[in-house]
Amino acid sequence: MKNRMFRCMFSLLAAVAASSAGAQTGVQERTLANGLRVIVKEDHRAPTAVHMVWYRAGSMDEVSGISGVAHVLEHMMFKGTRNVKSGEFSRRIAAAGGRENAFTNRDYTAYFQQVPKAALPLMLRLEADRMSNLLVTKPEFSQEIKVVMEERRLRTDDQPRALVAEALNAEAYVAHPYRRPVIGWMNDLANMSYVDARNWYVRWYLPNNAFVVVVGDVKADEVFALAQKYYGAIKARPLPERKPQLEPEQRGVRRLVVKAPAELPYLLMGWKCPVLRDADKDWQPYALEVLTGVLDGNESARLNQSLVRDHRLASEVGAGYDTTARGPGMCFIEGTPSQGRSTAELEAGLRAELARLVRDGVSEDELARVKAQLVATQVFKRDSIFGQAMEIGQFESAGLSYRDIDRVLDGLKAVSAEQVRAVAKQYFVDDQLSVGVLEPQPLDPARARPAPPAMGH
Repeated sequence: MKNRMFRCMFSLLAAVAASSAGAQTGVQERTLANGLRVIVKEDHRAPTAVHMVWYRAGSMDEVSGISGVAHVLEHMMFKGTRNVKSGEFSRRIAAAGGRENAFTNRDYTAYFQQVPKAALPLMLRLEADRMSNLLVTKPEFSQEIKVVMEERRLRTDDQPRALVAEALNAEAYVAHPYRRPVIGWMNDLANMSYVDARNWYVRWYLPNNAFVVVVGDVKADEVFALAQKYYGAIKARPLPERKPQLEPEQRGVRRLVVKAPAELPYLLMGWKCPVLRDADKDWQPYALEVLTGVLDGNESARLNQSLVRDHRLASEVGAGYDTTARGPGMCFIEGTPSQGRSTAELEAGLRAELARLVRDGVSEDELARVKAQLVATQVFKRDSIFGQAMEIGQFESAGLSYRDIDRVLDGLKAVSAEQVRAVAKQYFVDDQLSVGVLEPQPLDPARARPAPPAMGH
């Protein structure tokens, strides 16, 4: 009965997804003479629009000594231009009834506004202005770098799990720039100057290194005309050469221990895994996505059922994997041991579950459940104009195309139980593994641990 229910749900969701698959074919794009690509998707269900500018410049493009500069420049983008005073950008958007923010990633930096559709021309004008006229001054930088350093303290230095994740990345990658944290090393931030931020802006914030995504109650031809009006006059310049940065082959498990004030120990395991490069030919990333769902799709997934409920080895456990990235990929499993149990016992339990999956494979029930969940995620994402814009931007920034979005859905639906078992057997091995352990140190009772701040500038 349960198997038939999952199959029915999967078929229904797949049909809904297929009916909205034309949503991606409804996308239109133009490339301006200066190299700026403009991607527009019409969605007339509500009188709003999302405007996003994506720069192919993230922490992956940084060099040692200036780690964190991509994120620092994101902050500086709100500090004023030759035409707009510091802080005025956000005030104008709020006055127009919109919301805005920005985020920096390993692979990109992106800026967005969601506004009533009548305010869209203002968004293009303001964003085009700071693409070409940003002022990076010493006084503004001197204040903002303190904000970024405090953000690092709150998000990482005072968060023991974040310290483990940061240390594990630095251990897992010996050559690839993914080893550096997006927020930057504190020493680099302390020694950064406004010249570093300004040079980053001059080097990477170019129309030929960016693309614009607009989704909402708009007409594509009108958006293209606005883009030409406001962005078209910005001149392109040659981009710095991007050399291949391949990570050397790992030849054995890597382990590290982080000692930090905390109440509970914590275990983080990461395996090197491939990411999606060709949406038509690659099947392993789809199988890894399904595998992650089998392990941690919901409360009835394998890890929670076995390690939390049945054996009580963990108080919480989870798994994660990002299908797309400019650089190499990793699959993660994390967990907190139950009271009286150790991280070594939890690791042994996790390894036993992975061995069982490789030995016995996954059932048709599990496969149907996970596929239904993954397809549902894609369907629900298309209910949001912001979600649609984000998905287009993430695919494009990873070197894929918005045209691949529906192909990914087809790839997930085609994954077989044997393919899930095969990727678990091939990639979840010690030669690809890095392990981080949090060893709790006594807490200072006089100092409450702050919650990490909300995302954004």
